[in-house]
Amino acid sequence: QVQLVESGGGLVQAGGSLRLSCAASERTFRTYDMGWFRQAPGKEREFVAVIRGGGGSTNYADAVKGRFTISRDSAKNTVYLQMNSLKPEDTAVYYCAARVLLRTQYDYWGQGTQVTVSS
Repeated sequence: QVQLVESGGGLVQAGGSLRLSCAASERTFRTYDMGWFRQAPGKEREFVAVIRGGGGSTNYADAVKGRFTISRDSAKNTVYLQMNSLKPEDTAVYYCAARVLLRTQYDYWGQGTQVTVSS
């Protein structure tokens, strides 16, 4: 089974930046869709960004377009989420997830990392 471990969360002031990392347990993750999701207190988990396996195309939630960038470093078995111009409403636990080819749901999830943005 693929194991995913997030890191890089923390406390940052509004307007600041953070880079989250998601380390995968095996190199085959490069063939998977890799996504970032977040869940704020009292709210449902929401999609943030995805980088597709193979071709590497990306999609973003409207709330983060122009501010967040998802990327993949296959040599390090790691996916990143660069977060710029952070807002208090970005405060949430951020999770990375992997979706295997031809699957309709994300199969593997990390433990999450807390991001807190102060105003």
